[in-house]
Amino acid sequence: MTIKELAHSAHQHIQVISGTPFKRTHVYELFGAAFGYASYAAFGFEAAFTPPKAPPWDYKIDTPAIYQRCIDLGYTLAVANQASTDLTAFLASRNICSIRIQNLVNRLRDESDYEDEKETQDDATDSFGNHWYEPEYLMSPLLLESLDMAANKGVAEAHYALALIFGRDEYNDDESVGSSYWHDQEQQGRVLTGVEKEWADAYVDGLAREKKYETHLREAARLGNQLALLEMADQFGDPGFFEQTSSKIDVDPAAIAEIAKNMGREDDARLWLTRAAESGDINAMRELIEDYDTDDLLRCWTWIYLAELHGTDLTKDDHYAINEDGSRYDWDVGGNAFVAGEDGIDLPTLPDSEDKAARSAAEALFRRFPS
Repeated sequence: MTIKELAHSAHQHIQVISGTPFKRTHVYELFGAAFGYASYAAFGFEAAFTPPKAPPWDYKIDTPAIYQRCIDLGYTLAVANQASTDLTAFLASRNICSIRIQNLVNRLRDESDYEDEKETQDDATDSFGNHWYEPEYLMSPLLLESLDMAANKGVAEAHYALALIFGRDEYNDDESVGSSYWHDQEQQGRVLTGVEKEWADAYVDGLAREKKYETHLREAARLGNQLALLEMADQFGDPGFFEQTSSKIDVDPAAIAEIAKNMGREDDARLWLTRAAESGDINAMRELIEDYDTDDLLRCWTWIYLAELHGTDLTKDDHYAINEDGSRYDWDVGGNAFVAGEDGIDLPTLPDSEDKAARSAAEALFRRFPS
């Protein structure tokens, strides 16, 4: 179903039930009101339709708002009352839902972390994870058209949502990527049938998705979306994210540091590792001591004391037994055991005045980012 088809069906439903002429363009305005927006244009900038039968995330039809929009559009009280009732029934019977584009991005990035943040007003939370991520929903014309319309208006989050959809991992497994060999054979004039044709077509579809992924990701980055800029750095080595004068982003700073290291940007890696350490990341503290702050003894001791405040003594050895596959060794089970873990960090002692300064600095950081 496309948006135009949805509007046509809703228009027919309202006119047939109410027996009153109703402008088709006004149906779009009622859609906006139904989902809490002052206009359909505002809805198109911030939200998208989700396909029928998909979980209704940000879903609660606002019947009084539909009624008021009818009045604002010049309809009589009787027509407004009938139309608002009819449209509510129409949307509910077909399970037509909406979702804020930013919420969709959050969902696509990390389903589990978003569970505590979703703004839905219904009780259908149990089925979210099991249904929404199936390709039949994510690739539905209704959702993709909504996002395309927002993207064409310059909404960076819509471009990024499309990039996340087209770049999803399940589209890159062996079954969906298809076969370049059979595609090449077809290009050379060989007539394919059966599974060979399916593989060739799947390969073409995969190339198209990859192109859409990169196109939307680059446009989202160009429009300033921080997550897209970071993904451009990770996937394509684009330095734009790190060349900003400042960046605020809800991503683990240690992960950003890893991207910087992979790009050979050691100064940026140190910056983001420092942010990670300041927020309590023990591994980041150890890495700074061992690789980045080795020439600054006071700073190294600051990380030692900060780790202590977070419950870890980096000066003590931390060795333990593991199985061959890296899992923790179970002495009751027995078998071959291997040693894992890390040696304690051994630093020269500081003069009393500098040691006091290091402890004070650590305490100040801990007050900013307590456990």
